[in-house]
Amino acid sequence: MKITDTVIYIGVDDKKIDLFEGMYDVPNGISYNSYVILDEKIAVMDTVDANFGDEWLKNLDEATGGKAPDYLIVQHMEPDHSANIARFLEKYPEATVVSSQRAFVMMKNFFGTDYADRRIIVGEGDTLDLGSRTLSFVGAPMVHWPEVIVTYDSKDKILFSADGFGKFGALDTEEDWACEARRYYIGIVGKFGKPVQTLLKKAAALDIAIICPLHGPVLTENLGYYINLYDIWSSYGVEREGVIINYTSVYGNTKKAVEILAEKLREKGCPKVCVNDLARCDMAEAVEDTFSYGRIVFATTTYNGSIFPFMHHFMTAITERDFQNRRVAFIENGTWAPLATKVMKGMLEGCKNLTYIENNVSIMSAVNNETIEALDKLADEILA
Repeated sequence: MKITDTVIYIGVDDKKIDLFEGMYDVPNGISYNSYVILDEKIAVMDTVDANFGDEWLKNLDEATGGKAPDYLIVQHMEPDHSANIARFLEKYPEATVVSSQRAFVMMKNFFGTDYADRRIIVGEGDTLDLGSRTLSFVGAPMVHWPEVIVTYDSKDKILFSADGFGKFGALDTEEDWACEARRYYIGIVGKFGKPVQTLLKKAAALDIAIICPLHGPVLTENLGYYINLYDIWSSYGVEREGVIINYTSVYGNTKKAVEILAEKLREKGCPKVCVNDLARCDMAEAVEDTFSYGRIVFATTTYNGSIFPFMHHFMTAITERDFQNRRVAFIENGTWAPLATKVMKGMLEGCKNLTYIENNVSIMSAVNNETIEALDKLADEILA
């Protein structure tokens, strides 16, 4: 697939994978993207997952017309992008590997060598001359590993963005970009908002016409749309108007309270109410949803002196990703000693800029008239 006359896509689609990184459901697979730049010197941008080495090398050979590449540029050392470094360098013994200092340390860990006799170490502001174009390197540490660099081709105005602007889904899948890109970003990169913000500021100084990520489609139109979403996500801003309610329920009583609250919110004019049953929904999607809304309700039962396990897992997942800048409300249930609100607040203690709603609801076993009144007051305060 041609990106431009001299930049060619040589990546692969993985349709057999069930869980990406061992935890993310990817029903439409995922792509491992790699690119080759044809110039006086030929440069290859990253490799692919170990399971697709043969296909990738075949794609590379076809793209170059059998010519040996001069450089392999390694932007990111996660094995889904770096697994074929050793194989590439064995096949092309005259090629030089170009990457960051920290990446070469990782190469020694992965492959037993740091290629000291055939490497170029690059960092912020360094360049690589290919002939008719010069590639510039931009440091992107902790987006989302410490060794990451991204690469800018000023001739074709391409930003090779490493894992930035990536998404789940193979390239032969037609689906909304934002949904799976959001789930990918929040799940995998979400903790590292500040480094992403730093990279976005660097990118703003570049004249970018094309973004080539390591997962998902090449972005060639309306780049402002994608960059704006990344700015919202990485600054922990609010993307969607409305309220999200995340809940667990053992015997259905907490669920009933959630359903009553959701209906009251709708009746009072809330533009969108999203409800997630954390025991049954895709946890990664629930995390993604929660980072999209500005008003969050957590509803769960007291369980073994703490909170129900699915809620505990969920709250760990969002706090690990720097959950912040939100209005938060709680619904708890406990037959003899309700502790859920206290536990949930405790789990959120390290989160920044949270505003807690006062009219939280405590259910003693089952919903009654007092509960319904309390839910009505809660809905009013949430929407105030």
